[in-house]
Amino acid sequence: MKAVLCRRFGLPEDLTIEDIPSPVVGPGEVKIAVKAAGLNFPDVLIVQGLYQLKPTFPFSPGLEIAGDVLEVGEGVEHVAVGQRVMGIVNYGGFAEEVLVPAGMVIPMPDNMPYEHGAIFPIVYGTSHIALSHRAQLQAGETLLVLGAAGGVGLTAVELGKLMGANVIACASTREKLALAEQYQADHLINYIKEDLRDAVKDATNGHYADVIYDPVGGALFDEAIRCVAWEGRYLVIGFASGRIPELPTNRVLLKNSSLVGMFWGAYAVNDPAVMVRSLDILLGWYAEGRLVPHISATYPLEQAAVALTAMMNRQTMGKMVLRIS
Repeated sequence: MKAVLCRRFGLPEDLTIEDIPSPVVGPGEVKIAVKAAGLNFPDVLIVQGLYQLKPTFPFSPGLEIAGDVLEVGEGVEHVAVGQRVMGIVNYGGFAEEVLVPAGMVIPMPDNMPYEHGAIFPIVYGTSHIALSHRAQLQAGETLLVLGAAGGVGLTAVELGKLMGANVIACASTREKLALAEQYQADHLINYIKEDLRDAVKDATNGHYADVIYDPVGGALFDEAIRCVAWEGRYLVIGFASGRIPELPTNRVLLKNSSLVGMFWGAYAVNDPAVMVRSLDILLGWYAEGRLVPHISATYPLEQAAVALTAMMNRQTMGKMVLRIS
C-alpha cells in the first residue's frame, strides 16, 4: 500500500510517497481502507518535530480519515466489515490503509460523503465541546471567534449561530471574512485594518465578548484578552500564530473572567463519554442538514506536501482533504 512517510523532521517538501506493507490488525483495532483524509494544523507541526507527540521514524502524518472497514480485531463489535466509518488516530492517516483503535472508529451517517467524514470529528468536536461544555455558551451571549475562516474557527462560527449566540468573526482578509459571513456571522472584524478592542466594543455596545474562541494565540491573544466581558470565558484552542502567549493575570482578576483550556484529544483518555455525547449531537445535526462543512481544496495523496505547505503558509480557508483512493 502507498503512504506518505516522514523519515526525518523537516518541511512538508521532505516527505516521500512509498510502498509499505499492509498493517496487521490486532485485538481492539479496526483496519480501514482510507478513501479520504483531513488535514489539520498538527500535521504541519508533527513533520517538523514541533508537536508534543514525536513518533518513531518513519511515520505518516494524518489525524482523521474516512473509509470502509476492511477487518475488525478481536473484541470489536460496533462496526462490521464493509461499513463506512470515520477514524481518528494520533498519526498515520495519510496512507491507503490505517489501523484505528476501536473506540476512535465512528459510523458515518448515510448522507455523509467520505470527504466530509474525513474533516468532521476534530474541528466540529473541538468547537462543540469548547463552546457547550467548557465555556457553557448561552443563547443571546456574544461569541468572538479569532481565525474565523480557519478549520476550527469556521466551525465555531457555525456552531455559535446554531446555539443562538451573537457571533463576531475576526480574520485577516476580506475573503476570509466573506466566508465567515456566509456562515451567518453577525459582525465582521478585520484585525489587520481595525483596532480589535474598539471594534468589539462598538459591535457589542460596550459589553464586549462573553466568550472568546482563540485558535491563534500570539499577538492576537494580547489584543483579544482586553475584549472579554464581565465574567467572560476565554477559550485557549491552539497557537496557529506560532507563539504561545503569556497572560498578565490581573486582566482575569479585574473582570472576574476565566481562561479555559480546550484540548479535544485529551477527552479520549480522560473522559470519553463527553466526546461520545458531543459526536452524537453533531452527527445528528449533520444528518438533519444543519451543519455544512466547508472544503476549500482537495488533493490526491501524492500532493500531500503541497497541501501541507499551503496550510503552513496560512493560505487556506475551512478544511482541506486528501483523496486517498
